[in-house]
Amino acid sequence: MSHTAIGIAPRFKGKRNRLDKPELLAPAGNLEKLKFAVHYGADAVYIGGQKYGLRSNADNFSFEEMREGVAFAAKYGAKVFVATNIYAHQEDLDGIAEYLRELENAGIAAIIAADPAIVETAQKYAPKLEVHLSTQQSTMNWQAVQFWKEEGLPRVVLARETTMDEIRGMKEKVDVELEVFIHGAMCSSVSGRCVLSNHFTDRDSNRGGCCQSCRWKYDLRADEESVAEPGQNPFTMSAKDLCMIRHVPDLIDAGVDSFKIEGRMKSIHYVASVVNAYRQAIDAYMADPEGYELRQEWVDEIGKAANRPLNTGFFYSVPGAEEHIYEAEEKPAPYDFAAIVTGYDAESGIATVQQRSPFRPGMEVEFIGPGGRCFTQTVGDMTDEAGQPLTVARHPLQLIKLSTDKPVEPLDMMRKRLH
Repeated sequence: MSHTAIGIAPRFKGKRNRLDKPELLAPAGNLEKLKFAVHYGADAVYIGGQKYGLRSNADNFSFEEMREGVAFAAKYGAKVFVATNIYAHQEDLDGIAEYLRELENAGIAAIIAADPAIVETAQKYAPKLEVHLSTQQSTMNWQAVQFWKEEGLPRVVLARETTMDEIRGMKEKVDVELEVFIHGAMCSSVSGRCVLSNHFTDRDSNRGGCCQSCRWKYDLRADEESVAEPGQNPFTMSAKDLCMIRHVPDLIDAGVDSFKIEGRMKSIHYVASVVNAYRQAIDAYMADPEGYELRQEWVDEIGKAANRPLNTGFFYSVPGAEEHIYEAEEKPAPYDFAAIVTGYDAESGIATVQQRSPFRPGMEVEFIGPGGRCFTQTVGDMTDEAGQPLTVARHPLQLIKLSTDKPVEPLDMMRKRLH
């Protein structure tokens, strides 16, 4: 690889290179999540194949599922990217060229890579694939961005530790697309480069096996004795989650080309809700920057899916001790995903829904759909497919008929209030 980019003077001045509209990039741990992410407004999704990615515990995609996902996304004008972001040992590279060619043949638009060996192999053997530099490379300065541009990469995914001012500086100096994490889990290690998982469980974080050891509970000990205060709870090393829904204008004005949401292991409800909120915020700002106002329902929508405390990461300041979670880290989200709408009869006002968690008549629920469609109602009488009355929907994936106060559409979601 060429090293001529290091230390060169800025080449790019004047108008910043950027996509016409910021891309909203969503995670998809399986095919169903891909379809919901796209349906709820994602411009692109990133997935994992069955090799070379850092989420080996996700369902991940076969080549057949990739082709189906690409075809579905294309109907919405959306793209599919594949994470091939491991740091490879020599044995990991066996078959990588064939794998990348299969991705190209499946219609994948880009791979996300960290290892230079995978970058060069893709450029040589699958030239139709764009190569986007993974956040695992910890890119935090414009010279590094320029280096990867010189190597032929059209996009760099910045380290989570990058500040808003640094992003502006990169965009002013380098003509390249910048992708930035704007929502989701943060790593306690620098850009995900962690060896705690290796140490505790022999599962390599940088080869896809992270056991999320930062979220375990720990005690502080000296000479085999605990030095914690009596009654003190064990602590975690877990960081608060990132949320930039209140700062979409800053991200756009800084020149961020792709708004990336973390969470390939998250639920359909989480992915759809978060995408839905950011989609509306981005569209509203792009339509009228001067008249833009943050809407509380976007913030509320994020809160209905979140289960950890939120902050703004490194964008405005270095997180301090208060930005970590020391007590029990997870709290139940106030709503639970209950059903997916599969059909609606406008004449009778009866919807058919597929059960995803138990619900019953008399329960307060919300129906939500793309673009901010949302209404609350109480579940009334309901029946199974054969018309037999039901007192509770308790069977996973069971099809149930019930009346709705307003029209609904296929792939709308029904969620129930928990507290």
